[in-house]
Amino acid sequence: MSKQLDQDAFLTVSGKSKGLYKDKGSKFLYFSFPVENEEDIKNELANLRKIHFDATHHCYAWVLGPKGNLFRANDDGEPNHSAGDPILGQIRSHQLTNVLIVVIRYFGGTKLGVSGLIQAYKTSAAMAIEENEIIEKRVMEEILIQFGYPQMNEVMKIVKAENLDIKNQELGLDCLVKLELRKGLLDQVTEKLHEIDGLMIKSD
Repeated sequence: MSKQLDQDAFLTVSGKSKGLYKDKGSKFLYFSFPVENEEDIKNELANLRKIHFDATHHCYAWVLGPKGNLFRANDDGEPNHSAGDPILGQIRSHQLTNVLIVVIRYFGGTKLGVSGLIQAYKTSAAMAIEENEIIEKRVMEEILIQFGYPQMNEVMKIVKAENLDIKNQELGLDCLVKLELRKGLLDQVTEKLHEIDGLMIKSD
């Protein structure tokens, strides 16, 4: 079921999941991971290749970015589009991003045919997602503000009202505070901050 998300929100998985699906003697080990970048993906794939070095195929798909613009599917020697694409299809149908799903196959002696493979990889990916937890996350932004100490109360009122996180602060006659906020609130918060006399929004 499609969920309506705010502009600055996205869905991902909360942690790692793993399990086993069997079909006609072949074993399909499935894994899902939350990932932030391609370096995370490389590390998880390398780790699995080390552990399951004797497997027949390491097939996977991943999606990155709040809008899911970066993605890849890999069949790892299975017939074209019979493994990576069905995995990617499951990620897409659950509207997920910042996620890696790997399905490792140990061949069991009986060929499954292309349609059988598509079904097996699709089912394995679906189970990897099902056995994980889907969570909603926000795209966050940071802003650095500078202001005189007498303006502290006005700044703190905005911080409290807009539920902003203080990431860093240097307090003195001149105060320097780094705030973290949802991307969707950036314009509205910036506008309010600009109303405070003498406050400057600095580039980090």
